[in-house]
Amino acid sequence: MVNNSADKERPLGSQCHVLIVDDDPTARMIGGEFISRAGFRVSEAEDGGEALAFFKEQVPDIILLDVMMPGMDGFEVCAALRQLPGGEDVTILMATGLDDVESIERAYSAGATDFIAKPFSWTVLVQRIRYIWRAICERDELRRSEDENRALINAMPDLVFRVDKEGIILDFKAPSSFDISPFPKILRGKKINEILVTENPDSIMNLLERLGKMGESQVLEHQIQCGYAMSYFESRIVIKGDNEFLAIVRDITKRKINEQRIFELAYYDTLTGLLNRNSFKENLEQAIERARRNGGITATLFLDLDRFKRINDTLGHDAGDLLLRNVAERLTRCVRKNDCLARFSKGNSAPVARPGGDEFMALLTEIKDAEDAAKVARRIIENFSEPFLLAGREIFATASIGIAVYPFDGEDVETILKNGDAAMYHAKDLGRNNFQFYNSTMHAATHRQLTLEALLNRALDRKELFLHYQPQIDLRTGKIAGVEALLRWRSPDLGLVPCSDFIPLAEETGLIVPIGEWVLNTACAQNKVWQTSGLPPIGISINLSSYQFRQKNIFETIGSALDRSGLDPRYLELEITESAIMQDAERMIPILRHLKDMGLTWVIDDFGTGYSSLNYLKRFPIDVLKIDRSFVKDIPSDQDDVAITKAIIAMAHSMNMKVIAEGVETEEQLEFLLHNDCDAIQGFLFCRPAPAREIEALLREGKDFFESCGGKIPGVGGVRRAPFF
Repeated sequence: MVNNSADKERPLGSQCHVLIVDDDPTARMIGGEFISRAGFRVSEAEDGGEALAFFKEQVPDIILLDVMMPGMDGFEVCAALRQLPGGEDVTILMATGLDDVESIERAYSAGATDFIAKPFSWTVLVQRIRYIWRAICERDELRRSEDENRALINAMPDLVFRVDKEGIILDFKAPSSFDISPFPKILRGKKINEILVTENPDSIMNLLERLGKMGESQVLEHQIQCGYAMSYFESRIVIKGDNEFLAIVRDITKRKINEQRIFELAYYDTLTGLLNRNSFKENLEQAIERARRNGGITATLFLDLDRFKRINDTLGHDAGDLLLRNVAERLTRCVRKNDCLARFSKGNSAPVARPGGDEFMALLTEIKDAEDAAKVARRIIENFSEPFLLAGREIFATASIGIAVYPFDGEDVETILKNGDAAMYHAKDLGRNNFQFYNSTMHAATHRQLTLEALLNRALDRKELFLHYQPQIDLRTGKIAGVEALLRWRSPDLGLVPCSDFIPLAEETGLIVPIGEWVLNTACAQNKVWQTSGLPPIGISINLSSYQFRQKNIFETIGSALDRSGLDPRYLELEITESAIMQDAERMIPILRHLKDMGLTWVIDDFGTGYSSLNYLKRFPIDVLKIDRSFVKDIPSDQDDVAITKAIIAMAHSMNMKVIAEGVETEEQLEFLLHNDCDAIQGFLFCRPAPAREIEALLREGKDFFESCGGKIPGVGGVRRAPFF
């Protein structure tokens, strides 16, 4: 299958074409969406043979090539591409989960331009492709510039000086395009090294002397007097007769500027001016070698901004870029020079780098012990406690820092990078806004994550996933008005795995899409079974991940689940969190409305913990708000939670929305919610999540849950109002 997606806009030029070669259709689909949305034209190939056939028809600019594929693997495909016409220049970025030196060397031997290790962030990959494309454009511009210069030279003479063996200018000839106004009025009789300016005034004279002895032409780069201070020139000096030389001068300013740009793209982060990952690795390798020779120590700090995505999503990418530049400036100020921080053009040799996204790294070489690295980390965290000023707005951004120290935490670059990264993620796990040194136990957690991912990949096929259902009790009737479907996983290897462990992992790996589809089909079918058996119809709530909403077939997926089960859409309730709905609010509104028109009910889950705008909230077709359990657990004793809960109920009712309180565990909480007109509750006070057969028994019994309170709740057992659903 070869698929071409049309461009919407192409900020980097209309020529860029990216070919994704991957046997995983989900990876192709997600990658194509991200890359095409960034303004590039995207084509897809599902294996090596299809990629080679596509390449013979049209040559893309960049190829994103997966290593692990059936048939021809990525290494074979890469080598074959290089043999095809046009294959020698195409940029090939190999995506591999084989993060070892042998695989990397094999990739480069096969002809790869670069590689990226899996798993990776698609957002970061898009930025990587954007930088690669810019470098390609700069390369092409440089080639065009050289062609133009060559044509110019062939069409008209260069600036030419006749010089005697003492370096005295005898005569000169300047083309009409060459501005000679900065020259002295009388050039004849001047010494050539007074006109062609180099760092060493004697270098030209020494060159003439060598030329007279060796008889071969010599090339010299220089400037011309002060009037050409920002320009660069190249002179080819040749022998003319026995006692004269010719200096043929051409302007190479554009070439030098392009070379500098390409150098910066290759070694520096264009957004912040800090070194990029490859440059940092080179500096780290040199620092390790010096420390190995001198018996010293070297520390590497790995810094990641906390919740940076929230700033990007809320304020936009321009504000996010501005924050990253401010972070780079603040790091420059708060890390001392002898901590070996360097920015482009600052002249220092050891770096602070931005490898990508919201990550930064700092190399500390001149330190006595590990505590010196801790002092720097504390200084950074303390400095970050002050707000950043973005376009007149104060933004608070904290950072999590991991520290890896040579030789204690690794004796080579890759080990230091890997262990420092693990320490940084450990700092995030401990609550963010702190720093942690690496220790060997961190890899145990990493190993468990890898094990979880491998087992989760097979859990759906092995039928290890199942659903429990938690009743939602109508506070007007005391009966079950609906249930929430909750995903569970019992692994033969690990036992019952907590949802907090595997659901974030499913979202990170994209497995949440097929798992979510299974949950949707299973829950709809179960609700229809209850109704068919003669039980009173109730609503069933299903949590949807933001990843599911980004799927192009979201409408077909939900419609298919309803069609297969025969469930009336009014008995299906879809739950989504505030933060998920606000990630791309404008895009979400038509999706929500379309599904609402199908007859479904919309529920905002964990309300009060996100960052939704009331202006947006009134535009969303929301039916129900669920108050997050964090506000319920301390009522009525915590007055702040009491005030927040009352405000949410009042606001929801004013907007014709119903309210469900989650996490209700005490009769005092129930009494408070009842007296403040909450519509329904969900929690352990009445029922824990249970298998379908137990929920069926409760529905068949027609249980009035208020009776279990023994009449202790004022108002219970009195006048019953209209039912919730």
